[in-house]
Amino acid sequence: MKKLIYPQGSWVAIVTPFDTNLEMDLGVMRDLVDFHAANNTSTLLIMGSTGEPTTLTIEERKRIIKEMTAYCKGKIHAFFGVTLGSTAMTIDLARYAQEQDADGIVIVVPPYLAPPQDAVFTYLKDVCLAVDISVGLYNNPARVIANVDPATIVRLFQEVPNLVADKEAMPSVGQLAAVYDGTEGRLPLLCCDSPAYGLVIPTLGLGGRGTANVTGNVHPRAVASMSTPWSCWEDVENCRRQYYGLLPLMEAAYAATNPVAIKAMIRLLGFPVGHCRPPLPDPQPKVFEAMKQVIERFELKKLYELG
Repeated sequence: MKKLIYPQGSWVAIVTPFDTNLEMDLGVMRDLVDFHAANNTSTLLIMGSTGEPTTLTIEERKRIIKEMTAYCKGKIHAFFGVTLGSTAMTIDLARYAQEQDADGIVIVVPPYLAPPQDAVFTYLKDVCLAVDISVGLYNNPARVIANVDPATIVRLFQEVPNLVADKEAMPSVGQLAAVYDGTEGRLPLLCCDSPAYGLVIPTLGLGGRGTANVTGNVHPRAVASMSTPWSCWEDVENCRRQYYGLLPLMEAAYAATNPVAIKAMIRLLGFPVGHCRPPLPDPQPKVFEAMKQVIERFELKKLYELG
């Protein structure tokens, strides 16, 4: 089995850039990779929900995996979302990622299907065992309907050797605690940075390893600092300070359906990432103006020397 990569710190879910014809622009994606590699992001999550994977063709997804795996090598770790509508299709894309020497993959329960918990477990186990590279679990019931229950996650961790992370995007500290306790702290926990869920401080307080976040797209250094695992009281104080300081930026990043808001904010920084593919709309003018004001308030273009 390939050496597994375990999470720590800030995992940023990046957007898929599109040009004016809504075709992929991997040149801009390379610029995003360089931006994060230079600014303390530990790992990139490519084609997570922020990357609009359901709007991409299989050929587009394979091209992203092939080209970005090669580009990220030696710069920054990269995990790729590979979930498709069936177990067989997901396994095929997961194996393709492994063939291209990807650092890891991330899987979520296939959207819309709402399978029962036993079927959720079988799906996750089958995908994990189909590859030898690192696998991160992404639990986001708001998007996919089905929750991955703590008992399912614990059982999965016990039965597969390459599960390296559980990213929780649901408003239950109890779920985090149950997973941590059931795996005796051996399965690294990550959480999303949505201020509506408020999971960052509880996750790190319970022994979590960091965040898999959206806001790091526009302020990677601060989010990386906030996402540092706690090893001393100074880490706690730093996390709390960063969290409260970043709240306006996090609220802006979630002011519209992901990735609508964050893609607009990245454009405001000067990266030509384009717009989301329909049916996702642009932010309302009032929301866009508020985002612009937040970007200016944090002086992000000046801080990151983006012109």
